[in-house]
Amino acid sequence: MIRRYIASLTTNILKLTCAGATAIALTAGCSQPNPPNSPRASNTTEPAALAEPPTSVLARNPNKTQKNLSAPSCTQNDPFAESISFATQASNLAQSANSKEDWDEVAALWVQAVAWMQAVPPGSPRRAFAEKKVIEYTKNLVYSQQQASATRSQAASTVSFSSDLLNEQLELYLSYVATVGPPDVLIVGSSRALQGVDPKQLKQALAASGRPGLKIFNFAINGATAQVVDFQLRRLLKPDYLPQMIVWADGVRAFNSGRDDRTFNSIVDSQGSQLLATGIRPKLPSGEPNVIPRCYKFPQPCGGGGGGGGDGIFRRAQGGGGEEASPTIKFLSGGTEILPVVYDAAQPTTVAIRQVSASAHSIDSNGFMPLSARYNPNTYYQQRPYVSGRYDRDYENFSLGGKQATAFNSVVAFTKTRKIPLIFVNLPLTDGYLDPARLRAEQQFRQRMQQLSQQKGFAFRDLSQRWPGRNDFFFDPSHLNRFGAIAVSRLLASDTSIIWPRPKSRINDG
Repeated sequence: MIRRYIASLTTNILKLTCAGATAIALTAGCSQPNPPNSPRASNTTEPAALAEPPTSVLARNPNKTQKNLSAPSCTQNDPFAESISFATQASNLAQSANSKEDWDEVAALWVQAVAWMQAVPPGSPRRAFAEKKVIEYTKNLVYSQQQASATRSQAASTVSFSSDLLNEQLELYLSYVATVGPPDVLIVGSSRALQGVDPKQLKQALAASGRPGLKIFNFAINGATAQVVDFQLRRLLKPDYLPQMIVWADGVRAFNSGRDDRTFNSIVDSQGSQLLATGIRPKLPSGEPNVIPRCYKFPQPCGGGGGGGGDGIFRRAQGGGGEEASPTIKFLSGGTEILPVVYDAAQPTTVAIRQVSASAHSIDSNGFMPLSARYNPNTYYQQRPYVSGRYDRDYENFSLGGKQATAFNSVVAFTKTRKIPLIFVNLPLTDGYLDPARLRAEQQFRQRMQQLSQQKGFAFRDLSQRWPGRNDFFFDPSHLNRFGAIAVSRLLASDTSIIWPRPKSRINDG
């Protein structure tokens, strides 16, 4: 996915060098590219890649000859021409790309095209045009990374937890842990938490208040109930993947035992759950694949201490690995089902190409889904019918006891045993959503949670009616948008009664 791709570039930028030059690095060592044969743009003739619309990358022509182009790094050369060279190479390769490795290479070339085009000086008469090309090339980069995600071809058999978003979020979380370690603060809950608490904004607000360096991740998924959160924390994650603190952000709907818990039921019936029952928990490969990365060039200042070059290193994942003593769950990224897999070197199977999940591309590198649309009750119900709480299936046979209460008590006991502070945040709702039926349920829930927090020792923060009339903070009647998520994150950071943990390590998650 493009977000993970860009996140990995950000995390690893300027870590290593290749051929004595400043580098954008993902791993050590590289092989030099073939000698360049770079066409130059003139003032009178527009190069082919520039003349073609951005959508030209979508077309594939397997019979078209691939061109190998490269460009020098020193910015005394024309950055506009260098960008066009890389864009031309990316466009040509895209015509015949049919594997993940091909599309990874296309994406890397578009990264270079963007970098060189961005290097056009602000005072240049070509700057305004270059800025538009940056936007176009970035769209092509997004598309090529989507294609890489949809065409993974490692040999393995897939195992799903029967929830697209859980599969996506789990792989992202494990990759996050593998990169920077477990987060200091983990956010869990349903789609209300997924859209309602922004880890990056919370981190920034905490840093501004004198608590810098905390790593925060949002592991919320659509449809999560108390049973689903209990499953995530106690059964799905290995103990050493757990955080120092948990913020559970949600509301009464996740605690209604009378409703049909479809998300949890599908998860426990999944193949992934069957593996968990045998004691096999998901994890990513323990090391980098043994491959030789390619060197690519980026604009750098001429002269000075930069070594005169701008070679960057990109590793293209391919091959690697061997037989393991015991089976483990590894992961493949394959669109709507980015899944754990059991790898059997003796009996490999081919992974089918899948469509890329639209929701996956909306989630940032910290698991948060920022949505900018603002709720307008005057137009919202012109496109969908109004359903009162009396007929809302989330409130059906309303009961705060039963299976969801048992799951919640299990989470509370689990976090207490492991000395992980638990904070439950009752997220905001609009006044239009809180009709008489929903309002009664909300009042019962608040009273119950306040009692339990005193009895069991977890923290409860009630924000349910904090902004009943702030429709601009909401995506729909019961879900916050990114602006509401920022407001919630800042409120939590300013709560002096919350004792936030100290950062466990100095590794920055970007």
